[in-house]
Amino acid sequence: MEFKHYSVMLEETIEQLKIRPDGIYVDGTLGGGGHAFEVCRRLSEKGRFYGIDQDEAAIEAAGKRLAEFGDKVTIIRNNYCRMKEELKNRGVEQVDGILLDLGVSSYQLDEAERGFTYREDVPLDMRMDQRQDKTARDIVNGYSEAELYRIIRDYGEDKFAKNIARHIVQAREEKPIETTGELVEIIKSAIPMKIRMQKGHPAKQTFQAIRIELNQELEVLKDSLEDMADMLRPGGRLCIITFHSLEDRIVKNAFRTFEHPCTCPSSFPVCVCGKVSKGKVVTKKPILPSERELEENSRSKSAKLRIFERE
Repeated sequence: MEFKHYSVMLEETIEQLKIRPDGIYVDGTLGGGGHAFEVCRRLSEKGRFYGIDQDEAAIEAAGKRLAEFGDKVTIIRNNYCRMKEELKNRGVEQVDGILLDLGVSSYQLDEAERGFTYREDVPLDMRMDQRQDKTARDIVNGYSEAELYRIIRDYGEDKFAKNIARHIVQAREEKPIETTGELVEIIKSAIPMKIRMQKGHPAKQTFQAIRIELNQELEVLKDSLEDMADMLRPGGRLCIITFHSLEDRIVKNAFRTFEHPCTCPSSFPVCVCGKVSKGKVVTKKPILPSERELEENSRSKSAKLRIFERE
């Protein structure tokens, strides 16, 4: 299956990166290379681009798509949380722009064998990096009821989280839950029929929660933001596209702290904590997809783009 990923808010992101032709740019979630291609074609012979992804299929697809740019491009298979270390190993300490598109690719969602789908009956997997041993099956069969409730409530934001967790535990007492289809049926049984008829697919939020937990998506984001802000040259920009309210909150709060890091009580006449602003938040409110984009790609509907500029 061809690696497909619609490049969400492509024009808006490229515009907001304010690309300098001789600059150094990084895409920490390379995917199929859609955003990367538009960055690379705006770079001069002196410009450099680094693309990072942990998914083998993405690395292969992006490599082909960006081949025409030759040695301007370096592709790295790793998690973007190791961006600073990977670039330092290549002699790069500061960059002019960083992009993250935190959406799951269409390839990952639609390629049944990857085990992300709730629309087909395939083995539970959901690994972004298939070199990882732990899979969704381990979470579904190994987490306690309390742990399952926590992740479905917090990461899936499903009001039936407690009942879904209970049904999962009851079902696996009879036999291990092996496939996405089995899990879907268990989730359906935990949600009242009336509610199932009113909303989207009943398993969507639980599958999202398990995927986020398995790949440690929120922890990785939280732990990486300060490093990325620190890597930017003056005027450099960090552009992040989120698809989940928890991701967006992490980015929004981090950007706000980078701009106003002072922790002194408001009653203090002057700052004594010594924390200095890293720059400014460009987007007081996030940029949202256009109506045209929403018509072309329904998966864009929850996307939000936020930008931070280094001083």
